[in-house]
Amino acid sequence: MATMTKKKLIQNISQVRGLHPNDVRNVIQAFLDAMTESLSQGDRLEFRDFGVFEIVERKSKIGRNPKNAGVPIVIPARKAVKFTPGKKMKKLIE
Repeated sequence: MATMTKKKLIQNISQVRGLHPNDVRNVIQAFLDAMTESLSQGDRLEFRDFGVFEIVERKSKIGRNPKNAGVPIVIPARKAVKFTPGKKMKKLIE
């Protein structure tokens, strides 16, 4: 299984669409910046057939240090980004 980096994605799109890599890079970076800004404001991002990005609150919990299991560690509550794939993506992955 290979890893798709932003650089590889830019190269792929620029070759398939016949666009200059700098133009593709600018669009992708603007898209990622807009997503990050929107999520940081608590918005929910929904892309039909692709999926949904949303902020969820993770509850605090008790963890254990593997080297010293007798000492409990409190892991504080935090916010995290959750991605739920859409129907089309689920089908393609299965």
